[in-house]
Amino acid sequence: MTRIACLLALLLWIQAAPAATAPLAAYGKLPSIETAVISPSGHAVAVVVTNGEQRTLVVRDLGSGAITLRGLLGDHKIRNVQWAGDKRLVIVHSATSNSFVVQNGFREWFFANMIDLTTKKMTPLMRNSQADLSSIFDYPIVRNHRGDPAVFVQGVVFSAGRGRLSLFRIDTETGANRLVEEGSPETIDWVVDPEGRPLAQELYNPGSGEWTLRMRGPDGWRDVVTAREKLDRPFMVGLGRDGGSVVYAQLDENRRWRWRQAGRDGTSQPLDVDNNPAPIRAALDGRMIGHYLLAGDEDRYTFHDPADARAWQAIVDAYAGQRVRLESWSTDRRRIVVLVESGADAPRYAVVDLCERRADWLGAQYVDLTAADVSPRQPVRFKAADGLSLTGYLTTPRGKPARNLPLIVFPHGGPASRDTPDFDWWAQGMASRGYAVLQVNFRGSEGLGRALLEAGYGQWGRKMQTDLSDGVRHLAAQGAIDPKRVCIVGASYGGYAALAGPTLDRGVYRCAVSFGGVSDLRRLISYSQSRSGADAGRYWRRFMGVDSEGVESLAAYSPALNAEKADAPILLIHGRDDTVVPVEQSQIMAAALQKAGKPVELVVQKGADHWLSRGETRLQMLTATMAFVEKHNPPN
Repeated sequence: MTRIACLLALLLWIQAAPAATAPLAAYGKLPSIETAVISPSGHAVAVVVTNGEQRTLVVRDLGSGAITLRGLLGDHKIRNVQWAGDKRLVIVHSATSNSFVVQNGFREWFFANMIDLTTKKMTPLMRNSQADLSSIFDYPIVRNHRGDPAVFVQGVVFSAGRGRLSLFRIDTETGANRLVEEGSPETIDWVVDPEGRPLAQELYNPGSGEWTLRMRGPDGWRDVVTAREKLDRPFMVGLGRDGGSVVYAQLDENRRWRWRQAGRDGTSQPLDVDNNPAPIRAALDGRMIGHYLLAGDEDRYTFHDPADARAWQAIVDAYAGQRVRLESWSTDRRRIVVLVESGADAPRYAVVDLCERRADWLGAQYVDLTAADVSPRQPVRFKAADGLSLTGYLTTPRGKPARNLPLIVFPHGGPASRDTPDFDWWAQGMASRGYAVLQVNFRGSEGLGRALLEAGYGQWGRKMQTDLSDGVRHLAAQGAIDPKRVCIVGASYGGYAALAGPTLDRGVYRCAVSFGGVSDLRRLISYSQSRSGADAGRYWRRFMGVDSEGVESLAAYSPALNAEKADAPILLIHGRDDTVVPVEQSQIMAAALQKAGKPVELVVQKGADHWLSRGETRLQMLTATMAFVEKHNPPN
């Protein structure tokens, strides 16, 4: 307990002393603060802190400053923390395991526990449940049920040999649970109204592509919206502004995502919202009070209530010149947890009290990093060889001019994802060793307009790949980097791109590092379909540009089937617990490279998943990556 108390004092309340060049561990270990959530009344804040490997839950009273709870969470992978009233917390963690009840049960399963802050007792939410699995699906829903906080979770009930996603209510006093509503075989999500009553369920049939929004009215359940789409299907966003409507997203005639609002009476009307932002919800009742969108590099917060908009603008003005992100706020929206990024320092968490007109730091996201350890990061713009405009980011080593630098190309995963202006521990870690780091939002990236996303369809391993090397040529033409000293590092789809560099887009890279990367496209499609159905295969084939998994073109863009062409050493790192891209993808690649007589190293990490969730294996990955890059592409 003494060691834990000292750790908390260091992380939360004491500024770290300046240090010399930070060791790689300062970047690669888990964040010092992973999340911070304020209570509904605003009286306390719950914080998950780490020592780089082990996690600890801390609850601090904001009035007295006293720590009212500290509990060691160990190496549990914490996915979500939320308050169930002011006296209880709901903690969600995940674990990789194999279920013998469910076919293809090797996956990441989610579980929830409730902590009573008065008794300090922790209770599993679905223990002895009427559900047929103790795991939960999606994060719990907290509502007021008959005036008291209640927790609703989605669990599975088996009927006639088929699982049904059903809704359960947890009694916060006793921990008892009961089945509230059993879903249909096609139910994939639920919405609960502010009073704790089932309001809507989302249904989808992957075979026919039929999507349905079903809502509960005075006369029972009725289908209010239906559509037929096998890939870009509509989806439920959640509870609307008035608590009795549901917001859903659907592509319009111009293939832009638009929000619509459906009522219990079956009516549906458009909302003046596009680009599919993230909803912002009120604590406890779940009503939508606004939405957030990262538009290019700009954070856009929109609030329905002018008072909320003024409050948020006051916070942004108080941190002028810095990036401020909303993390959590109280029911009355007067106490707010924010994450502040200056660009010249590691991000820091703060609690803003609008009534008292003050802000107090909770602590740094990475306590061992000072301003001297953060490398400058600038947006870049260039044109691909075919004229397509692309954007990205270039991080350069602190204190070095952007002239003739060694470069690491660092493509993001997805591929339908994007790099953002957020602090990036991985890119910062690589830059700290003397490398420029290029992150490109290549065609197929999401969140930067539908045109860029759709430009990636059919371009997996083709123009999606050459967009990266076009970025290298752009920087070389400017004199910023040395084109003879370039390596490529990536994870997931980025890991595929790292493998495709030396095998499909040769002559650019001196080395490549792939974490959890794809090497055999046909096998990936087969694996994804076996676990997630036909939709998964359709998603991958859209980017790969093929109609079926067996066509010959997949071999042409599979690095494992082109291993004999590799023109640079390759390091493969893969978690044994990876349930998204199985470890066999790296094992196949390693075997193919060895057979072809090409230099390759393989590291299989025990206990590591697809998301680098554990501190030990995350640091091991970064350390191995930099040792390999420095060996084959020294920074000096």
